[in-house]
Amino acid sequence: MPADLAIVTDSTAYLSQPAVDRHGITIVPLSVAVGDEVLAEGVEISPKDVAEALRAKHRVTTSRPGPETFAAAYRAAAEAGASGVVSLHISAELSGTYEAAVLAAAQAPIPVRVVDSRLVGMALGYCVLTAAEAAEAGLGLDAVADAAAQRAARTSGFFYVDTLEHLRRGGRIGAARALLGSALAVKPLLHLSAGRIEPLEKVRTASRAIARLEEIAVEQAGEREVDITVHHLAAAERAEPLAERLRERVPGLRELYVGEVGAVIGAHVGPGLLAVVLSPR
Repeated sequence: MPADLAIVTDSTAYLSQPAVDRHGITIVPLSVAVGDEVLAEGVEISPKDVAEALRAKHRVTTSRPGPETFAAAYRAAAEAGASGVVSLHISAELSGTYEAAVLAAAQAPIPVRVVDSRLVGMALGYCVLTAAEAAEAGLGLDAVADAAAQRAARTSGFFYVDTLEHLRRGGRIGAARALLGSALAVKPLLHLSAGRIEPLEKVRTASRAIARLEEIAVEQAGEREVDITVHHLAAAERAEPLAERLRERVPGLRELYVGEVGAVIGAHVGPGLLAVVLSPR
């Protein structure tokens, strides 16, 4: 992309590498600790690694990048000739990443607009792509940030987890904590609301939960032009068939992507995750 505006995001956007390369997006990794070993997401630890660690009952935690990591990314953008940076990140309700970026932006040598997407995964990824395309179209710093924020506002995410235990351990469960008492008897459907993980519905079996997830996606998509991502963790056998059914049932579908979440989100949701991200154009 042109060097005038730089686009920075974090590793929880789970963009494909071709998309990152095509738009010249800078990715700042979050960290995952397995026991005492701290590893950079997408660089030193894979989704498979974290799924295996969780199944083996190892202690898995996550942490944000430090402000100095963002400061280095912003300096590099300036040195490459950028006149400004739009930096888009995982919901501040779920991570301190946004806060770290804001602290670094205050000391950056060029103007930096930091956007709290209030999203995660490809829900954030779609906002990043919108920002990159707006920058490439020649929009200014504020207009690029606004375009990304508008895409974020109309993007939604719905997901199924086999157990709430991983979310409980990581403290990311929010109001869904109310489901814990009956967690053994139900399969929870959750969604992102105001940047937080909130309960949506309780379903009795995994098969019914996945069927309901499909129905919700179809209902929410309606007739609009929409991009869809089906995310999973160690559950491709669930994700691929769901994606094919959505391809057949969503009339306004533009692009469909199936991708595994990375180690950071995987650490909080556990193996078996199935999620649908809907992002109207």
